Amino acid sequence: MDKWQPLATALDERQRSARYRQRKIIQSPCGAEMQVDGAPCLSFCSNDYLGLANHPDVVNAFTLGAGRYGVGAGAAHLVNGHSHAHHALEEELAAFTGRQRALLFSTGYMANLGVISALCGRTDRLYQDRLNHASLLDAGQLAHARLQRYRHLDDQGLAAKCAKQPPKMIATDGVFSMDGDIAPLPELANIAHQHDAWLMVDDAHGFGVLGKQGGGTLEHFGLTAQQVPILMGTLGKGFGTFGAFVAGDELLIETLIQQARSYIYTTAMPAAIAEASRASLRLIQAESWRREKLQQLIQHFKQGASQLGLNLMPSETPIQPLLIGDSASAHAISQQLLQRGIHVTAIRPPTVPEGSARLRITLTTNHTETQVNQLLDNLGALL
Repeated sequence: MDKWQPLATALDERQRSARYRQRKIIQSPCGAEMQVDGAPCLSFCSNDYLGLANHPDVVNAFTLGAGRYGVGAGAAHLVNGHSHAHHALEEELAAFTGRQRALLFSTGYMANLGVISALCGRTDRLYQDRLNHASLLDAGQLAHARLQRYRHLDDQGLAAKCAKQPPKMIATDGVFSMDGDIAPLPELANIAHQHDAWLMVDDAHGFGVLGKQGGGTLEHFGLTAQQVPILMGTLGKGFGTFGAFVAGDELLIETLIQQARSYIYTTAMPAAIAEASRASLRLIQAESWRREKLQQLIQHFKQGASQLGLNLMPSETPIQPLLIGDSASAHAISQQLLQRGIHVTAIRPPTVPEGSARLRITLTTNHTETQVNQLLDNLGALL
């Protein structure tokens, strides 16, 4: 058993430092009210921002898709896993994003790995925001690119780096998943243009949610496909389904089909999920009230938190982090909230920087003001 002892020691250390991760068992559909470990609670930690994960139209599309295509794709897209449903979703996503083509990936993580490893090599310089999602940072390592990270949201610092050593690519989150703030995309687009570099935006937490039409951070800033030539979006957050896509011009997509290892060497997502995602896309375009209500709830929560003196981090998105600092305290407050029937996850290092443990509160269209008030009342009582 000696070979396992280092693992046991490392796990013990995680527990002592209040960083041990544990799963909770969900026994209900994703929604504002859920069954967590057998108990009913209000959930404020889902990325189902528009409340589509259990929408009847989306569920029905999935069911019909499973009836037509079965529950598995059977193979990779390049073997026999690329169905009509996949192809139709790609065409509809391309049209929605204003791009020539879109390409489906099984997850956002795989999309980021595929893009960066296909486009960047050992001699290429790649700049990334310090707080980018792990998948972007891992992609830079996988590509063996000359990866450098600039300070969070510091476009001036990036510009200085680029002036000394021009990059081949700049990659950033659109909405940062743990902070909820938004990248300064117009400034990054200008820097990329000055140095003839690609700008890649991972808009996992903005796509479908931000912008009047749900076009994400690019629509939020009014940016074009020329300014942001590589767009990655996920379907498991605002869409409420699963999977991801990359949208861009013909040459980009054909290059990824030929060279992106995480696309070539994995089974395609089930066609039924593609059909469910098509239904979500129709709802996102037709029901702008979902984004309007979500913004109202965000402002309501922020106002209430301000009145209570809660230490919210600056964010105008559904991600509203409440900064605690100490990992043990953040975990304890999360557990106390759960005992009161409210599920909010504590986010601790190494997911976030040392000393910045937080409660990651997320709001969705399915929440009501009464439920948000209940959250505020309990936060006020505990903090």
